Amino acid sequence: MDMMVSEMQQPPKSPVEVPVVTKRPPAKPAKKAKRATVYFEVEILDAKTREKLCFLDKVEPHATIADIKNMFTKSHPQWYPARQSLRLDPKGRSLKDEDILQNLPVGTTATLYFRDLGAQISWVTVFLTEYAGPLVIYLLFYFRVPFIYGPKYDFITSRHSVVHLACICHSFHYIKRLLETLFVHRFSHGTMPFRNIFKNCMYYWGFAAWMAYYINHPLYTPPTYGEDQVKLAVIIFLFCQLGNFSIHIALRNLRPAGSKTRKIPFPTRNPFTWLFLLVSCPNYTYEVGSWIGFAIMTQCFPVALFSLVGFIQMTIWAKGKHRSYLKEFRDYPPLRSPIVPFFL
Repeated sequence: MDMMVSEMQQPPKSPVEVPVVTKRPPAKPAKKAKRATVYFEVEILDAKTREKLCFLDKVEPHATIADIKNMFTKSHPQWYPARQSLRLDPKGRSLKDEDILQNLPVGTTATLYFRDLGAQISWVTVFLTEYAGPLVIYLLFYFRVPFIYGPKYDFITSRHSVVHLACICHSFHYIKRLLETLFVHRFSHGTMPFRNIFKNCMYYWGFAAWMAYYINHPLYTPPTYGEDQVKLAVIIFLFCQLGNFSIHIALRNLRPAGSKTRKIPFPTRNPFTWLFLLVSCPNYTYEVGSWIGFAIMTQCFPVALFSLVGFIQMTIWAKGKHRSYLKEFRDYPPLRSPIVPFFL
């Protein structure tokens, strides 16, 4: 009984307390410490004398060679960027304007070597000068202005229809070139040395005068096979002129305006561009073809020689571009030749 009373007198047991677990928000990741920008020091030396020309401090690592040229110009205004050639080695190749400083094989203290390329002239001016000259010179001979063939032939036109047709084709070619220079071509290099324009003009202007003198001469003899030869030549000439223009348009569309982007050129829906399947530089192929047609049309030795010299020069250019394509693009089509399909 006492046990029962004692048990009844005991206070009731308190309920078991369950600990309350509160969810804490996830800890924020610790902020990464910002890396301090590592600036470069650029020392520019004369490639010939090794004389220090400029020292640039705190150059941004992502600065391009073009940026460095602009900085260099501030201390040496006589050497504007187009005149500058900056190299890693005094006898090495020029660095490209788009090359980035931190991607070059240099430390934070970089040494670049400077060479003066001489006075520069824009490629647009060069082409306009080169192509306007032959156009004007040829017309002077065609109209037989005084002091060319003698007083009795002054301003007397030729009696041969092929002479007039040749003048139309020659003028068409150079007017086309002038218009392409102004509205089609996009140049990867903005300028060329000014001294080269004299050599280029002597080539174009000299050959134009030599060809025009014989084709428009009062004693000029028409082609051996007459109209059939002339008609075939005109077809070849016009076909190649259209092909050349088509390639120039395709190359223009390949490079966005204001950029130096390089891509592999491929044929488009235009059949004239299908020559890209076989050669790297079909614009040169069509150009040579045009002059071969003109040589057949006029049956004139200076024209044939001009075609041969032009073919040799354009082959050199085509081979250089072909090598550049192979070096730059691993997937470049292996079937292509530089200028002549399967041959050259």
